[in-house]
Amino acid sequence: MDIAGLSMAMSAINVQNAYGVAMLSKSLDQVSSMGEQITGMMDTAGMELSVNPDVGANIDIRI
Repeated sequence: MDIAGLSMAMSAINVQNAYGVAMLSKSLDQVSSMGEQITGMMDTAGMELSVNPDVGANIDIRI
């Protein structure tokens, strides 16, 4: 059994695992940020309806 080779292989696996965890953390941060932005947009839309409750309630169509 080659101890040095085994040690290098285990070190490479640890680096790959650390990289994978870092990338997952980064994507989780991005998704969380996007969720906060979507929530903010929905709150803004709700605020518009509270200020102008009749906007968009009726459609006038003539044929």
